[in-house]
Amino acid sequence: MSDTTTDGPALLRSPIHDRHEALGAKFAEFGGWSMPLEYPSGTVKEHTAVRESVGIFDVSHLGKAMVVGPGAAAYVNATLTNDLGRIAPGKAQYTLCCDDETGGIVDDLIAYFHDDDHVLLVPNAANTAEVVRRLQATAPEGVKVVDHHRDYAVLAVQGTKSDEVLAKVGLPVGHDYMSFVEAEFSGSGVVVCRTGYTGERGYELIASNDVAGELWDALMAAGEEFGMLACGLGSRDTLRTEMGYPLHGQDISLDVTPNQGRLGWAVGWTKESFWGRDVLLAEKEEGPKRLLRGLVAVGRGIPRPGMRVSLTHDVPLCEITSGTFSPTLRKGIGLALVPTFVNPEAEVGVDVRGRREIFQLVKPPFVDPSVREA
Repeated sequence: MSDTTTDGPALLRSPIHDRHEALGAKFAEFGGWSMPLEYPSGTVKEHTAVRESVGIFDVSHLGKAMVVGPGAAAYVNATLTNDLGRIAPGKAQYTLCCDDETGGIVDDLIAYFHDDDHVLLVPNAANTAEVVRRLQATAPEGVKVVDHHRDYAVLAVQGTKSDEVLAKVGLPVGHDYMSFVEAEFSGSGVVVCRTGYTGERGYELIASNDVAGELWDALMAAGEEFGMLACGLGSRDTLRTEMGYPLHGQDISLDVTPNQGRLGWAVGWTKESFWGRDVLLAEKEEGPKRLLRGLVAVGRGIPRPGMRVSLTHDVPLCEITSGTFSPTLRKGIGLALVPTFVNPEAEVGVDVRGRREIFQLVKPPFVDPSVREA
């Protein structure tokens, strides 16, 4: 399904687009998809619902690619940065697809390790085709990389009451962070993943399109007693920014390496091979020239992407990559790729509509996460 646009290609739609229309959602383009930005409740209330109780997101624009065949996991391990050898089947892992020549980040994604011959990858919407193309181009004989981007919905239930909501619709809960369980809903398979992008306890559910609407309706009904709100991608962005989670296309990109993006923890440095290994090891040894750092407003300034960051009035440093008003802290926060010669605890200036607002450099997250709590 797609929307017709007058000034570009048709936008893809979620299989439950009609549910969002019925709820009065405001839509925006995300990676070629028309997705809910916010509902009439507003971004701040949606954000707060996740932090204090529970919210539900439709993130069906996220990619889904299956790598299957003899040695599929070994192939993924030889190309993507993180080490699948660190986890067992039934576990998920944050990893990166990097360019082999530059070490730049093609995409950040989650790998779901089913078994040695089956790995599910969930990349970002805008990068799915490129990740699939690169993996297909070098796949060994017998290993297939299949793009299922439009075949499955992804619903994220996030917040302190997420277990209660899922349990009410008969789905499994309580498994470890970054693990998944294959379950059934209304006669259809559902993968229940203990993952998310908000910093709160929660789950992401991968279900076939034909059952997505029924699953959404059941979850909405189950969440009513807990004050669950349907949440748009606007609140998803403020929630992830509070955690310091990078967004591809803003904070990380082909022009940014894992070292610069403070994502070295997602690299299996001792592995024999992964795309970009040699150049990334060399940069790690030398030390990157810039690092993704957090900024917190000292005053009332709210940073936005593209705003200039300076050490003094006449010493420019970089630009804000992500910036927003933090509903939790009630102040402006942001991320920027700051040169490493700058003291990591320095105060810097941000040009906010012609005014030089002072910000404190910090190490994210800006808010204590609860995501790893038992």
